[in-house]
Amino acid sequence: MATSKVLAGARVVLPTGTVPDGRVIVDGTRVAGVAPAGAETLDLTGHWLVPGFVDLHNHGGGGASFTSGTVEDVLKGVHTHRLHGTTTLVASTVTGDMDFLAQRAGLLSELAEQGDIAGIHFEGPFISPCRKGAHSESLLRHPDPADVRKLIDAARGHAKMLTLATELPGGIDSVRLLAEHGVIAAIGHTDATYEQTVEAIDAGATVATHLFNAMPGLGHRAPGPIAALLEDERVTVELINDGTHLHPAALELAFHRAGADRVAFITDAMDAAGFGDGRYMLGPLEVEVRDSVARLVEGGSIAGSTLTLDRAFKRSVTVDGISVEDTVRALSANPARLLGMYDTVGSLEPGKDADLVVLDADFDVKGVMRKGAWVVEPA
Repeated sequence: MATSKVLAGARVVLPTGTVPDGRVIVDGTRVAGVAPAGAETLDLTGHWLVPGFVDLHNHGGGGASFTSGTVEDVLKGVHTHRLHGTTTLVASTVTGDMDFLAQRAGLLSELAEQGDIAGIHFEGPFISPCRKGAHSESLLRHPDPADVRKLIDAARGHAKMLTLATELPGGIDSVRLLAEHGVIAAIGHTDATYEQTVEAIDAGATVATHLFNAMPGLGHRAPGPIAALLEDERVTVELINDGTHLHPAALELAFHRAGADRVAFITDAMDAAGFGDGRYMLGPLEVEVRDSVARLVEGGSIAGSTLTLDRAFKRSVTVDGISVEDTVRALSANPARLLGMYDTVGSLEPGKDADLVVLDADFDVKGVMRKGAWVVEPA
């Protein structure tokens, strides 16, 4: 059971900046402004205290898959990521048969109703065969608004985001449909031109699915989707900061052009995240993970990642030179706002859920709290 606690002595990252030797008061499941009498005090001197991480795009972890596993499998994967600081997670599917995807949406929506996940992200099947990545080409289809609506309905109000190649027939109409239903339209696995991408943004698309990956490169005469997505203030760009998906210069370019308020770090994790090397299935496709890099057995395309968001945090600060405050924006505040959840998660403010992560001076996780209860209790 959650109890009242005072977490004292850490460097606390707030929306207004970092407070040295700060105090966060937890009363029950929420951050409070005043400590009740007799509250337990935990000394976190020498540590950082940051909001719990929010992952928009995640296919599994701990050896368990969100794309095909049982309820127990999904919960196992969610718990694995919680151990690494992700206190709010959107479960992502991969391309599959429409009836199967509707069935998965039904299962995942039950977990969303229970509060175990924050919602559902459909990645595919409405993507370009030219940029399919680790998706089965035989199951791809054009984004017919009727099919898009089928998935929205199957999610019972818990569809948060759908990734599509908006240049395909039906793409723009599908973007408008998603916007009308309060579902994020994300441009990804796309072969769109610059002009086609601008049209999709104007129609209501607001996210770039793993920017740079599974889309044409930035050209000087044909700038493609990357330039359009980076330049538009209405778009949040997802970045997979694992050292494999992006060169550091590409990540720096995205931060410089989009700005810290428009970047969301994601994992795009598959089953192997937090689990280890080996053979796995991603939807109907076989994946081999070697040295923590996931690739399709047939063809060798990168197949998601084995990333956890604590590793993305540490790399951002220690390798990429991004400030702790901007890293917190990319891992917590920005995705929370995008999901419409910033009133409850994404920052350490009174009245919000007591979701937080304790990091040591080397930015390794030492504690994780979700809704006032320790998932990982600091020693």
